[in-house]
Amino acid sequence: MSKLLEGKLALILGIANRWSLAYSIAQAFSREGASLVLSYLGDRQRVAISELSEGLDIAALIPCDVTKDEEIAALASSLAALNRPLHAVVHSLAFANREDLERPFTETSREGFLLAQNVSAYSLVAVARAAAPAMTAGGSISTLTYFGSTRVVPNYNVMGVAKASLEASVRYLASELGERGIRVNAISAGPVKTASARAIKGFSSILEATDRTPLRRNTDPAEVADTAVFLASDLARGVTGNVIFVDSGMHVMGF
Repeated sequence: MSKLLEGKLALILGIANRWSLAYSIAQAFSREGASLVLSYLGDRQRVAISELSEGLDIAALIPCDVTKDEEIAALASSLAALNRPLHAVVHSLAFANREDLERPFTETSREGFLLAQNVSAYSLVAVARAAAPAMTAGGSISTLTYFGSTRVVPNYNVMGVAKASLEASVRYLASELGERGIRVNAISAGPVKTASARAIKGFSSILEATDRTPLRRNTDPAEVADTAVFLASDLARGVTGNVIFVDSGMHVMGF
């Protein structure tokens, strides 16, 4: 690739550690010439992200707890204060209580259901609302999903429902923001060994089932990151409202 994102400014939300898909995406964006705005949750995460981002082109680090309206509003103000167009947003945020992933789905708590929806799905709507005014030249909003949104994955439970809501939100946002030149898409990544994935009971067995994918291997985080680069680049200027699978073909298999 040859600097597909040269001169672009990208906001990336969801880096937790070096195993985060958001971190792989940040590295790929920086490789392709983008300047980055990274969000963080709390002082401890700010320190960790500062260390991880060494060598990357960082325009700003911005605190943002997406469950708090005042921090979403502050995010919008911080983006406006940069006084330059925002070209891309990567939303890589999801959360559910561990007990709501481990117990039968029928026993999902009301609070747990709403929390998963709030962090994993509604946050995309809130972030899009905050970021859109800064995207004066149009651009791309991408989020991360998983095929547990349309297929039953053991122990994915409430998160599968939240991902279904997320994907529906992608379609509605794509329709609404398209007239402003803003494209909205989702990347459905195959199983990757991240900190959040390890919270899913039995996840190791999913990682081991490489013989069930057409490519007979697991998903490489770099493949997800390169797809995010494509979506943020001008090469994807006609692509919106899509869920793009980067899962070694797992989603086409019947069993």
